[in-house]
Amino acid sequence: MASNTPTTDPSRTAPAGEETFPDLDAAAPEGAQDQTVIEAMAAARLTGEDTAPGRNIDAMLNVALDVQIVLGRARMPIAQLLKLSRGKVVELDKKIGEPVDVIINDRLVARGDLVKVGEGRLGVTLTEIVKDYVGDR
Repeated sequence: MASNTPTTDPSRTAPAGEETFPDLDAAAPEGAQDQTVIEAMAAARLTGEDTAPGRNIDAMLNVALDVQIVLGRARMPIAQLLKLSRGKVVELDKKIGEPVDVIINDRLVARGDLVKVGEGRLGVTLTEIVKDYVGDR
């Protein structure tokens, strides 16, 4: 039974029905390691170097994602939850100064520090990008 996992090794021939993707890191120009994927693709598009089929991501750029900044979590029994009212304090599992979690579509992708960005507004300065991994299937 063929795996649905795309191959990234150019020396390996993909079995029938399996897709092969080019190794984008190997083809990256020198100095491009510090660019984000979007920045690299935009630069390639502006210079006319992006002519490979399947690399156009314009259709995905307007897809809305659910972004959440999680200050902390609390766990309590239903009885305690029902006793909550205005003025009650819910203690969270994080301390002041600890990084907040940046969650996109229910997946932890980064951590950062809260910052003031305007009058009465908050933002997050990203301090860590969480490396994603694919588990064995």
